[in-house]
Amino acid sequence: MTTPQAAQARRRDWLSVLTRAPTEDLEACAGRAGPLPPVETVRRAEVGMVMLRGRVGGTGDAFNLGEASLTRCAVRLGGTLGVGYVLGRDRRKAELVALFDALLQDEQRHPAWMREVVEPLRERQQRERGAASRAAASSRVDFFTMVRGEA
Repeated sequence: MTTPQAAQARRRDWLSVLTRAPTEDLEACAGRAGPLPPVETVRRAEVGMVMLRGRVGGTGDAFNLGEASLTRCAVRLGGTLGVGYVLGRDRRKAELVALFDALLQDEQRHPAWMREVVEPLRERQQRERGAASRAAASSRVDFFTMVRGEA
């Protein structure tokens, strides 16, 4: 039996992967999905604004960093509610994230959806993050100072 906290953490994990994926990759995954049950739009994709918060030094006091565009969507798939929130103005991406969120909540099909959709997207994101880290590390400059021994 899964605790509500564990289920919430799993859902947060797959939503994180889905929202970071390019729209084209999500479209390709949806194309491979085959026939889907009827999808009811609860909240059509709409664009709004969200306030981004930052922290001084990453851990200090919070402050308003600025605003960003956010697109949200909600769909119902056979009684299961799926939501999609993505930065930017990409309505189709928000719809796809909401669709996959609803699909991934089906316990019977969850392992297949994770294997076919989320894991390949996660692996690609990790490869890209690793490549970016290596590129940044290759241009790293170490600065040092020399303390003079004069009095």
